[in-house]
Amino acid sequence: MSQVPQNPHDQDDHNGLTFEVVEDEHHEGGRRTRHRGIYLLPNLFTTAALGAGFYAIISAMAGRFEAAAIAIFVAALFDGMDGRIARMTNTQSAFGAEYDSLSDMVSFGVAPALVMFSWALQSLGKFGWICAFLYAVAAAFRLARFNVQLDVVDKRYFIGLASPLAASIVAAFVWVGVDNRLLQEVPGLAIVAALVTVAAGFLMVSNVKYYSFKELDRSRVPFVVMLPVVLVFGIVMYNLPIGILAVSVLYAVAGPVAALWNRWRGVA
Repeated sequence: MSQVPQNPHDQDDHNGLTFEVVEDEHHEGGRRTRHRGIYLLPNLFTTAALGAGFYAIISAMAGRFEAAAIAIFVAALFDGMDGRIARMTNTQSAFGAEYDSLSDMVSFGVAPALVMFSWALQSLGKFGWICAFLYAVAAAFRLARFNVQLDVVDKRYFIGLASPLAASIVAAFVWVGVDNRLLQEVPGLAIVAALVTVAAGFLMVSNVKYYSFKELDRSRVPFVVMLPVVLVFGIVMYNLPIGILAVSVLYAVAGPVAALWNRWRGVA
């Protein structure tokens, strides 16, 4: 005699005829809640980020490197919005977190590596694609480590350079190079591009702490703080690609410099 399922709806969850997503959520005390479907709004922003990353790859394949770099920045913009919207609307979910990680891997792992390779690194032959591959692997490691350490790390800091910021360095480097025709004007720029790509990957998998700015989302700050923010914004807007590259590099360098300073002072 066949056993009757405890929940008659369970047998319809995965019958091969639907496209439904079913999530189990476990609460304190052992209570189990089953949810069908996904939250629309945050996942729309994640899809937009994924679409921008995919467009960056297509643009690089077509030789439109400036459009590819801009698409990566658009992906970073959407990626920064989906998590905040999910928290603001209380629509976080396990599906959304996994989908966001997969989107990040395409937009900030594969796309920057392929854009940089198509623009400069392919002239280096095997060494070039190895550098691009190392960046992509570092992004995958960074995202996997972030997922497993999500509940045990201080939310004020990123451990290692966040993948959107690493992608910003690579994309801004390409944008500046294309905008100023540096690949044709500067001998050996492909080697510099390879070093930048590997360095960005190395910072992603490092244990260097970077301030996340997450606690500023709902915190009050002194009015005077707005003055340097406006100044930086003005400098960036004066020359957008160079400004973004400068700010991204300064943020990336600030982590190791702070770590070395704290070690020299004997601060844990």
